[in-house]
Amino acid sequence: MKKNLKTSRFNTLMASSPLSLTSKPPSTALFHHRRTPLPTVRVSATSATTTTAMPDHHSPLEITGGGVDRFLPALNTRHLTYKPFPIIGWNRHLETIFAAFFRTVPDVKYCRECLRTKDNGTIALDWVSGDRRSLPPNSPILILLPGLTGGSQDSYVKHMLVKAKSKGWRVVVFNSRGCANSPVTTPQLQTASFTEDTCHVVDHVSSLFPKASIYGVGWSLGGNILVNYLGREHHRCSLSGAVSLCNPFNLVIADENLRKGFNNIYDRALRGGLSTTFSKHASLFEDAPDEYNVLAGLNPRTVREYDEAVTRVSLGYKSVDEYYSNSCSCHVVQHVRIPLLCIQAANDPIAPIEATPFEDIKQNPNCMVIVTPQGGHLGWVAGDEAPFGAPWTDNVAMDFLEHLQNGVSNNNDESNAEAS
Repeated sequence: MKKNLKTSRFNTLMASSPLSLTSKPPSTALFHHRRTPLPTVRVSATSATTTTAMPDHHSPLEITGGGVDRFLPALNTRHLTYKPFPIIGWNRHLETIFAAFFRTVPDVKYCRECLRTKDNGTIALDWVSGDRRSLPPNSPILILLPGLTGGSQDSYVKHMLVKAKSKGWRVVVFNSRGCANSPVTTPQLQTASFTEDTCHVVDHVSSLFPKASIYGVGWSLGGNILVNYLGREHHRCSLSGAVSLCNPFNLVIADENLRKGFNNIYDRALRGGLSTTFSKHASLFEDAPDEYNVLAGLNPRTVREYDEAVTRVSLGYKSVDEYYSNSCSCHVVQHVRIPLLCIQAANDPIAPIEATPFEDIKQNPNCMVIVTPQGGHLGWVAGDEAPFGAPWTDNVAMDFLEHLQNGVSNNNDESNAEAS
C-alpha cells in the first residue's frame, strides 16, 4: 500500500514534466546546460590526470581548487567514477524527484537533545541511540546539517549517517529551528545566515566530547549555513573539516533560478513546507513586536514571498533582497581556514552551477570542489547502490573525512610518542 501511494504521488508530479520515463538523454535548451568546462581531473580505475573534458562512457568529473594536490590523492579512484543510472540519471528533474520519493530510508533510532540558545530559542539535536555507551569518547564526530525544511527524518541524511556510523563515527543531526518537529520558543525559524546556532551546537558537542575531532556535512541550505559558519567564524571554528553538498552559494542567483519554468514545482514544494512549519507556531509571530506579515507567512505564493514576510524580519533586514545578498556563502569561501570539500551537480535545478565561487575555491589552499555532470538536486543516483540506495556522494565524502581524521590520529600518535 505504501509503495502504491509513493508511485501515485510520483506519477502525479511527473505528469506535468516535459520528459517521460522513457525519454532519451535530454538535448533541449531547457534541460541541457552548455558552459565552458573547468580544467578537469579525469579519474579512471588506475590513474588521475588533468585534462580537458571529452566524451567518455563514464562521465568525467570536474575537480578544481587550491587544495586539489592535498586532497585528491586521498580519494578512492573507484568512488570517483561517475556513471549515472540509466534513464533516471539522464534528466535533472526526474533524478531530483525520483530520489525524493523512491530512495530508501534507513531505519535509525534517535535520542533527542534540546538546547536553549542565548536568545531563548531552541535547537534540536538528534543523536543515534546507544552510541554514547558503545563508542569510545574520542571517536570522531560528524554533525549533519539538512537542507531547507529538512531534518533527521530525511533519506539523504540517514544514508550519510549510516555510512559514517559503519566507519565507527559518532553522528548527530543538527535540526534548524522549527525543523523535524523541533520545539519553537521564539519568533525565529530556519535561516540561511544566522551562524550563532551553529556556533552553539559545535561548542556544545565539543564540550561533551573534548577528546574527539568534529566534522560537518551540510546539504543545500544546510551547506550554505555550514560554509557561512566556516568563513564568518573562522577565528573560533573548532571543526577539523567539512563537506558541502549542492550548496546554492549565491542566494540571489538561486532565488531567480527557482522561479523559472519547471523549477516552480520545487518552489511550490519548499514554500509548502515553510508555511506548514510556520502555521504551527504562528501565534509566536502574531505577538512579536516586529512587523511580521503573518497572513503571507501562512499562505505564501513563493519561497521569496515567505522570506519577505517572515525570515528577513526575524533577522532585522529591510528587504528580502538584502537578506539574500547578505546570506550568500560564496562571499566567505576565501576566509575558510579548515579543509573543505564542495560537491556540486552541473545540472542542479535548485543550486545553479553558475553560483559556485570557483575562483575563490581555486585561490584557497583549504578548498576543493568536485562537479558531477549529472545529479540533479540531492539526487546523485549513481554508483553501486543506485537507484534506491545511498547517493554517489556518500562514499566520496567519507573518503575525504577519513583522510582528515587519519591525519589527526597520526599527529596524536606522534605527540604521544614524543611525550613518552
